Amino acid sequence: MQAKLFEEIDSLYDEMVEMRRYLHQYPELSFHEVKTAEFIQEQYKLLDIPFQANVGGNGVVATLQGAKPGKTVALRADFDGLPIQDEKDVAYKSLNDGVMHACAHDGHTTTLLAVAKVLKKYQHDLAGSVVFIHQHAEEVAPGGAKPMIKDGVLENVDVVYGTHLWTNTPYGLVQTAPGNFMAAADKFTIMIQGKGGHGGIPHQTKDPIVIGSQLVTNLQQIISRKIDPIETAVLSIGSFHAGNAYNVIPDTATIEGTVRTFNENIQQFIIDEMTRIIKGTAISYDVDYHFDYAKGYQPLVNHPEHAERIIKAASSVDGVKKAEMIQPSMTGEDFAYYVQEKPGAFFFTGAQIENGFVPPHHHPLFDFDERAMKIAAKTLITATLNINN
Repeated sequence: MQAKLFEEIDSLYDEMVEMRRYLHQYPELSFHEVKTAEFIQEQYKLLDIPFQANVGGNGVVATLQGAKPGKTVALRADFDGLPIQDEKDVAYKSLNDGVMHACAHDGHTTTLLAVAKVLKKYQHDLAGSVVFIHQHAEEVAPGGAKPMIKDGVLENVDVVYGTHLWTNTPYGLVQTAPGNFMAAADKFTIMIQGKGGHGGIPHQTKDPIVIGSQLVTNLQQIISRKIDPIETAVLSIGSFHAGNAYNVIPDTATIEGTVRTFNENIQQFIIDEMTRIIKGTAISYDVDYHFDYAKGYQPLVNHPEHAERIIKAASSVDGVKKAEMIQPSMTGEDFAYYVQEKPGAFFFTGAQIENGFVPPHHHPLFDFDERAMKIAAKTLITATLNINN
């Protein structure tokens, strides 16, 4: 049966590319994915697979009941875009100004719909059930996973799998990890209220740029000098905004960044240290400040048995050069909440385009090797079938 299903995926490839490129042209932001959700619903109507709309928000969930008894496997794909202007010079460039699929969610959606189409065709041979979870709002915390779970998408589910088309990884590789796989992803904002003035008379000011620069340096020492090197943690500043004229010292500066951890105690330690350092720096420069720390998604922890199942499944897929266990990634994913509720695993499907410069995820030039959708689909199909074999 596996060989037949693989042939079906291969035969659908041109259709998959067309669908992915259509979705790429019409991205929608997190929590606003109305038309994308309607598109997904139309596909399930065409497939004659029962579905629920507006699950936990804009989510869509379809269920395929096999003709034979067995366990229920849930497969998840996300479908929201990002607030990024698409700068690629391609025919399928985003037509929605300032919105782009810069993280392959168009490919995830296409892959899952292809899996659904193929499994529907062989429904009479299928054991158990497959739940197709199309999740909205992965990109913006609190995300779409938690409300969808609250609405019951994992009820009666035995196992849950998901994949990310990953351009940091060469095409032909499939990667996962037993246990910690992706980190908790938090966001923080620091606003320094100084005292502005003339750039030529700095002694009459409380320069928030100098203070902010000192603060950036001090915060980096939390990781380098306060955390046990055996532990894994990241503190990165991604934004520093202050002023709008070359000769004027501004009143305020705003710093934004992220903290990534796997250990809840380490996470809290970093929060406490940041609070202490920010307060101390503000006191030493006699300025006011505001510190906001927002916890994001929790760590994504794979169940080791199912990480092994993914490796075994991928190893049988044509086009896979290597299926391997890797070190955890410090990126974040709200798939974490699914595997907190049910056994399962998440994995990377290598999708890097081999043409010199490879734009990273969330980049205006982002794109991926569309052949990776076939590998992702075949791996998900094989992992699903193996649950009932």
